[in-house]
Amino acid sequence: MMVRKSIDIFMRWYLAQRYKRIKRYMDFPVLVQERWLDHMKTAASFTEWGKKYDFSKVKTRKDFAACMPIQDYESLKPYIDRMMLGESDVLWGGEIKWFSKSSGTTNSKSKYIPVSSQNLKHCHIKGTWDTMSIIYNQLPHATQFRYKTLLMGGCIDLVQGNPRARTGDVSAIMIEHMPRIARPFFTPDFEIALMKDFEKKLEIKATILAKEKDMVMIGGVPTWLIVLFRKILEKTGKENMLEVWPNLQVYTHGGVSFAPYKKQFAQFFPGDQVKYFEIYNASEGYFGMQHGVDDDDMLLLMDSGVYYEFLPQSEWYKENKETIFLEDIEIGKNYALVISTNAGLWRYTTGDTISFTSTKPFRFKITGRINQFVNAFGEEVIVENTDKALAKTCEVMPCAIADYTVAPKYFEGNNKGGHEWLIEFKTPPQDLDLFTSLLDENLKKLNSDYEAKRFNDLALLPLKISSLPPGTFSKWFKSKGRYTTQAKVPRLANHREYVDDILQILHSS
Repeated sequence: MMVRKSIDIFMRWYLAQRYKRIKRYMDFPVLVQERWLDHMKTAASFTEWGKKYDFSKVKTRKDFAACMPIQDYESLKPYIDRMMLGESDVLWGGEIKWFSKSSGTTNSKSKYIPVSSQNLKHCHIKGTWDTMSIIYNQLPHATQFRYKTLLMGGCIDLVQGNPRARTGDVSAIMIEHMPRIARPFFTPDFEIALMKDFEKKLEIKATILAKEKDMVMIGGVPTWLIVLFRKILEKTGKENMLEVWPNLQVYTHGGVSFAPYKKQFAQFFPGDQVKYFEIYNASEGYFGMQHGVDDDDMLLLMDSGVYYEFLPQSEWYKENKETIFLEDIEIGKNYALVISTNAGLWRYTTGDTISFTSTKPFRFKITGRINQFVNAFGEEVIVENTDKALAKTCEVMPCAIADYTVAPKYFEGNNKGGHEWLIEFKTPPQDLDLFTSLLDENLKKLNSDYEAKRFNDLALLPLKISSLPPGTFSKWFKSKGRYTTQAKVPRLANHREYVDDILQILHSS
């Protein structure tokens, strides 16, 4: 224990030095971003992509924005496919040997994002160190390098056709490349953490972690941690997770909005002992981190191998899209994130949408995804609206949500349209009709367009809820071969593909 205490004291000093660098890019964000762009385009100037767009002649940010169109996964996929087979100097210099697998939220097709050695070191791992620096800065009593940490991760696979390359979700890749100094504080061991059989892995983890008393920090998507916590409580017979892990201090969450799950976590971790920090570590890069204990937004990480541009909502569906720079950001407006990275993603749309809450420093909230919205009747409902409406409703009524999805219910004959919600409750409300009515009212308060369409049932009828049996979304994921830590229920869709598919599975079971 004395050795661990000494390590923790040293790490507190080390992370304090790293935090000074965070303060620097908070004070000089544009300068730091310009340097990263210069570095990346110079490093990639000899690649196939760099030659195609003549990076050697790109001098300014405006030159860079003008030299190539906005890219998406489909436009880069032919290049990534070649990289996966071992071809060098395509989008980034050298041979890329790691690819982050993302099942996405819009279809069942996997996406493979290149992760260069530079990207792994200067983006994902550096982002993790930034996160630890902020946690130690914010929590004087933090002891993450004295006790144990749990990270929910996926697994590692070979790339078909190239035995030198590997693929896995970003959490698994980061666990595989965890710095040596952090490894003694990680639990359970790597073999278990990276097991392919996810259900078996959950069961083994629950058995081990039910006996672990020195847990200080956990990280992962809330939906899967809830499943793990339930298993642990079943095995231990305890009332809450603090009775199992009395020293727990921090939970870092990301991947989905935490709002619908906050009430459940308050039951798992009663009181204010456990502090919640949101992170934004996507397959494409580590982009953001909650800066303060009580913040509900995140700091944009500027010095992590990513150059940012921002696509205003008015440009999302144009053929020739025009981005804006950091200094042109307006607080409260929705932007699609466009990134260039030190792994060869150039002017790439991640699909995520964000809204800034501050520009000194640049802090933001994730509002959803470009293709996750419901606007079948001009209501323009986004994920941020539904997450908040659901959270507000659950604050009033004694219930808890496991997961949900929403789709339009279109006009049929003389009937008006509306929204259909499929909700899997952990604890269902005693009065579903009252819950439905309150949810509808809260959504009106959060979205004026929805409120206008709902006025006197003019264009939209009140929303309808179908309460799903426990495990319905898991069955759907399994039917699609997507039962992993990366699997996320698509919150909103402007079509009925997901909803009808889930209902079909439900009715056939």
